[in-house]
Amino acid sequence: MTTTQDKDRVLIFDTTLRDGEQSPGATMTHEEKLEIAEMLDDMGVDIIEAGFPIASEGDFKAVKEIAQRSKKSVICGLARANFKDIDRCFEAVKHAAQPRIHTFIGTSPLHRAIPNLTRDEMAERIHDTVTHARNLCDNVQWSPMDATRTEWDYLCRVIEIAIKAGATTINIPDTVGYTAPVESADLIKRLIAAVPGADEVIFATHCHNDLGMATANALAAVAGGARQIECTVNGLGERAGNTALEEVVMALKVRGDIMPYYTQVDSTKIMSVSRRVSTASGFAVQFNKAIVGKNAFAHESGIHQDGMLKNAETFEIMRPSDVGLQASSLPLGKHSGRAALRAKAKDLGFDLADNQLNDIFVRFKDLADRKKEVYDDDLIALMRVGENPENDRLKILSLRVACGTGGPAEAVLSMEIDGVKLSATQNGDGPVDATFKAVRELHPNKARLQLYQVNAVTEGTDAQATVSVRLEEDGNIATGQSADTDTVLASAKAYVNALNRLLVRRDKTGEDRKEINYRDMS
Repeated sequence: MTTTQDKDRVLIFDTTLRDGEQSPGATMTHEEKLEIAEMLDDMGVDIIEAGFPIASEGDFKAVKEIAQRSKKSVICGLARANFKDIDRCFEAVKHAAQPRIHTFIGTSPLHRAIPNLTRDEMAERIHDTVTHARNLCDNVQWSPMDATRTEWDYLCRVIEIAIKAGATTINIPDTVGYTAPVESADLIKRLIAAVPGADEVIFATHCHNDLGMATANALAAVAGGARQIECTVNGLGERAGNTALEEVVMALKVRGDIMPYYTQVDSTKIMSVSRRVSTASGFAVQFNKAIVGKNAFAHESGIHQDGMLKNAETFEIMRPSDVGLQASSLPLGKHSGRAALRAKAKDLGFDLADNQLNDIFVRFKDLADRKKEVYDDDLIALMRVGENPENDRLKILSLRVACGTGGPAEAVLSMEIDGVKLSATQNGDGPVDATFKAVRELHPNKARLQLYQVNAVTEGTDAQATVSVRLEEDGNIATGQSADTDTVLASAKAYVNALNRLLVRRDKTGEDRKEINYRDMS
């Protein structure tokens, strides 16, 4: 753990599993959370905010198990400013080698009005709850939510109270993404100078991307004296998202000339973690996303290509290998064996267990029979949707679609539902519409389609299509993904995958995330 004397090191606080998972439709399964936490721990993330234990039994179990499994990272849980939340949080994180309680309360005029507390009443609550947290745990982080819109004098007052009560990290959240970089740097610098005891704690920054300035604000805060950045993989998060982990890590690494700070994150593991989070959340990474986008290291312009051939530094300020992106090699084909597939998967950042390898090998062979060459992106797509269908209640057995000019499309679908084989034929406005109607005939549901997205994995008419489907039913949101050279079949599989996730949530209501009002501090 960094001390306040280690002035050049910046702690990376990853909140993908907490703030990132609050993105509508980004809910992850228990197993996915454990896997991502292990990857974050392995890549050198200093603090992992594993969840909000009071939110649900499922969240509590995930945080507890992550805490038990953690090797290097501090494991943190979130708690509102009340004893019940804090007790529940500590119960989950106490099993970690390095546990942390993160408690917060909204301090701006808008947020103080919600629990209807006066300044003095809120100050007293901050003192009491931080003291309670510190009596349980030596590592306590406190956040004044909406700090950037809190009156200066009151912000200084409550931060001083939190420090005296035992907080070891003071996080300054730009909760609504309103701040600009010059303000972010100035605020941290002024707080450190003005608040008694500020030099004995670590100041952190938590920025949202509503105006597209989250990364800039986070780096500006570091320049102002913050030594912890709260961020998420791929910038996942509520509304427009959070500061992107990959962006701040690489910005500090590449621009050490003007930002003489460092992190202990192994940047070569960034791509594998980015891909896993994208799969688990169902949120595809935009092609032109900095660092991890498909086009981040692509060069199509003739001038650019000529420059790259002569000297890569002409148009690249970092090497693809710096973020774990391997240079493309010869594609695999239908004659490739398991050993070649395992080696290629490892090169791409996927360490497959034997059962996973067997499952993916079957689907790889099927794909290789339909495609002349299977490229890296094809394999990534296969591994992204490599789930465990044997546990699914809904399974697609066969699908046939027919389209004609001037008439509706027809879908003939066969499915297995809870072990029973059923068939349906439906017409629709196009093959996907007809297919989805056939699924609904066999499995009636009230799920509303919020997102239907298709991306070609590689070029060519035989390219795989990766389809993402987001469904909402009774307040529950689930995302399904699938990939296939047949776009309609991929669409059907993604739709059914999302329905299976909704069924899991419906069957395990005790583990569903409850609707938590983060502003309810009573």
